[in-house]
Amino acid sequence: MKKDIHPEYFDKCQVKCACGNSFVIGSTKKEILIEVCSACHPFYTGQDKVMDTAGRVEKFRSRQKKAVTKKAVTKKTTTKKA
Repeated sequence: MKKDIHPEYFDKCQVKCACGNSFVIGSTKKEILIEVCSACHPFYTGQDKVMDTAGRVEKFRSRQKKAVTKKAVTKKTTTKKA
């Protein structure tokens, strides 16, 4: 193997998240700054964060609500006729 071609390895690399969480890992960098970690990521925390662009999510939910109420109304009218 060639000498002096590998980067320096830090056993105690400090990783800091934007949420305030920090932990230590091994890396070729001495310090790493991240925006999302396992403590604040929606997949790991179970929180659903929806990015609503131009009201699309609200529009979808209103259509779903109308469809459910319409389906319930048609069920009521069909049961009254029978």
